[in-house]
Amino acid sequence: MTMVGLRDGWNCAFRRCLDYFPSLSDPARRSSLCLKLALVMIHLIYVGVLFLFDKDLVAKTKQQPYTGLYLFLFVATLVQYFLTAGSSPGYVLDAMRVANQADNLLRKTSMTMKQPASSRNVSVVFPVDGNQLGRNLSGNNPTTWTKLVMEMYPPGSSPRQTDRYIMPFLLRSLTCSYCNVLPPPRARHCHDCDKCVLEFDHHCVWLGTCVGQGNHCRFWWYIFEETGLCTWTGILYITYLKVNISKAWWIDVIMIFLLVTLSMCFVFLLLLVLFHSFLVLTNQTTYELARRRRIPYLRGIPERVHPYSKGACRNLYNFCCTINGTYSLEPLPSQQELDEKSKPYTCMDVLSCRCCC
Repeated sequence: MTMVGLRDGWNCAFRRCLDYFPSLSDPARRSSLCLKLALVMIHLIYVGVLFLFDKDLVAKTKQQPYTGLYLFLFVATLVQYFLTAGSSPGYVLDAMRVANQADNLLRKTSMTMKQPASSRNVSVVFPVDGNQLGRNLSGNNPTTWTKLVMEMYPPGSSPRQTDRYIMPFLLRSLTCSYCNVLPPPRARHCHDCDKCVLEFDHHCVWLGTCVGQGNHCRFWWYIFEETGLCTWTGILYITYLKVNISKAWWIDVIMIFLLVTLSMCFVFLLLLVLFHSFLVLTNQTTYELARRRRIPYLRGIPERVHPYSKGACRNLYNFCCTINGTYSLEPLPSQQELDEKSKPYTCMDVLSCRCCC
């Protein structure tokens, strides 16, 4: 009877919790929330154990400013984590809605000025809701978003040369079968988020969201701050063990165990920062690098050629200086541009900083 009573009490409390927080009824959201709480608890354990055992560190916090900077980095890392987890990776559906709204505004402006809008700017506004995501592709007149996506392909490619009678069948083959939208190049459907993401990189389990065009920069800064915090915490652990290694054996065992796990986390984070720094400088994504041979528009390009790279400096500028809330679609390079990027580097190219500009 006791076990049954406890089970009934737990179920009753769980139902009341769902009444106050309806979002927790989704298992995916519950697991994401549990992972976020676990990550915060891991940070609190590593830092809390350090301040609990090292009494001198508490005194140094009041006297020396560098310990205060360490606490500031700790708080800033957690804030950056929640900002990244709550940011949008750049969904194709949102970009499509913005494109249609901009085209409608342009058409209204043209009508106000008594100037007919060009056929290139004509769009068909379609409903966007939970039951009907997308638009009607059965007609021969493509929408603004369809035209915009088709223009991302270079002249002479098969999507641009398709006959208008075959266009509806081509659109059906290119349209995502899950969310019923036409994804541009570099976009991919995420089965965890159940949406197509612009410049899809990967789905981060710890963040509970995708990493894409909209939050890749925030994600890089988060793992960079996490690496710095991990390094600083490891230095404080080593400093404590040098001074207090023989005072209490059970404290030493705890500190050494935490230091070993911290070292493994540091190696992983450092490699992750270096890997994503390489992706940023070459304007690639993790998905494009890992599935290069399976992506149709990258299949015939040599592996040493980065088709979307505009030079390290320009790639870094575009990555860091992108305005939040804006969407950018990168067209596929033409064959002439690919041939130019495939040329081997010469001494003059090095002197002229071809790889950077």
